[in-house]
Amino acid sequence: MTTTIAPRTGVRGWLGLSVLCLATLLLAVDNTVLMLALPHLAAELHPSGTELLWITDVYGFMIAGFIITMGSLGDRIGRRRLMVIGAAAFGAASIVAAFSTTTTMLIAARVLLGLAGAAMGPSALALVAGLFPDAKRRAMAIGVFTACFMGGAATGPVIGGILLESFWWGSVFLMGVPVMVLVVVGGLFLLPETATDAGSGRIDLVSVAMSLAAVLPVVYGLKELADDPAQISAYVALAAGLAFCVAFVRRQGRLAEPLLDVRLFSDRSFTGALLILTVAMLVQGGVYLFVSQHLQLVEGLSPLAAGLWMAVPALGLVAGSLASPVLAGKLRPGLVVGWGLVLSAAGFAVVLVGDGLAALIAGVTVAFLGMAPVGALGLGLIVGAAPAERAGSASALAESSGELGIALGIALLGSLGAAVYGGAVTSPRAGGSLNEALDAAAGLPPGPAAALVTEAQAAFTQGLMAVTAAGGVFALSLAVVSMTLLRHLRPIGEESH
Repeated sequence: MTTTIAPRTGVRGWLGLSVLCLATLLLAVDNTVLMLALPHLAAELHPSGTELLWITDVYGFMIAGFIITMGSLGDRIGRRRLMVIGAAAFGAASIVAAFSTTTTMLIAARVLLGLAGAAMGPSALALVAGLFPDAKRRAMAIGVFTACFMGGAATGPVIGGILLESFWWGSVFLMGVPVMVLVVVGGLFLLPETATDAGSGRIDLVSVAMSLAAVLPVVYGLKELADDPAQISAYVALAAGLAFCVAFVRRQGRLAEPLLDVRLFSDRSFTGALLILTVAMLVQGGVYLFVSQHLQLVEGLSPLAAGLWMAVPALGLVAGSLASPVLAGKLRPGLVVGWGLVLSAAGFAVVLVGDGLAALIAGVTVAFLGMAPVGALGLGLIVGAAPAERAGSASALAESSGELGIALGIALLGSLGAAVYGGAVTSPRAGGSLNEALDAAAGLPPGPAAALVTEAQAAFTQGLMAVTAAGGVFALSLAVVSMTLLRHLRPIGEESH
């Protein structure tokens, strides 16, 4: 066994990382900060129900649909260039969103924000890998990068609540403008242009269209299933998306310069890390959905108070993301991820056997702490397994798997929780969800209303327990997968002859 010595990263590299962390922090905040602002902008712009859905969902749709294309584009034209262009566009679109006077204007701004986010995401992760040639420092940098993303997602509702206490709804968009100015200036002066694809630089537009036809129907179908598992249109969308996915993969295998290099999947570390990352995000997405609803609809907390409580598990993710690279420098990464997932299962067990708000938050915090190595080390394994000229494409796959995992979690675990709720309630007024029961209770006399609310809340709590139990099973299963598929990896920074 020998230790691989790579060039040291200087102060400029760490300053460059701070620029990239600023960018990912804002992207994560922008994903969650809008939720609290919806009632305020709805009161002023008066969107229809369909328009309100577009305002909330189109940002994620654009990121999911274009992230693979943008990752490949960064490999061709330069990741710093695409990163800076994306940051500038994000800042401009934020101004348009903040001062929108119609729903059409706001939806258009959200489309631009999604496109800009898709340009920035994979470029930022690929640039992190390029800034740190030394494996140990790269792992630490990706851990910091991941921690910033998790921290941004956690603080989004908190920041939104603080801003809305004093300013109008547009302030949640406007806060991103000075950050993106710093990203543009810092990117131009601190980030090096990484090696790009040696090919012609042309993008196969047919592949772009096919990737959109594959990703968008799948994301749409999963979102619709989360609302109503009986919707036939959702299954049709999923089937169409999967069919286009097969056709897309086949086309990539035939192209000399593919949009997505499918040969990446021949690497066991790459495929294993991608699978574990997707399923872990499935668990996090589903659990986060139910816990956040429980805090508001069962515990009776305000959105801001619920956001503050949910920041505690997110801090577990941040702490785990920072500690994981240190542990993986001494132990095999497969073991760090695997035993972390065992710890995660133990956290879910605490939720199942505990009682009260403190036990719920403590258990979820331990569960998320144990899942942190999946993101912190998994992203590094995915990007590190790809050739340097394909780092953008690999980063795009890593980030799109996270988006897909969250959507799957909301759809699959959401359906599980809804099924348990439906089987637990006896009153026809309880409907198919706790929200419906609360709406029905509002029109009843005090006695029947209280009985209906109590029954519906108890049924929802049973659904939460079922989702938690499923999370524990997934965590233990992933622990076995990690210790099997990733067992050959040496501690970070070591190589065997």
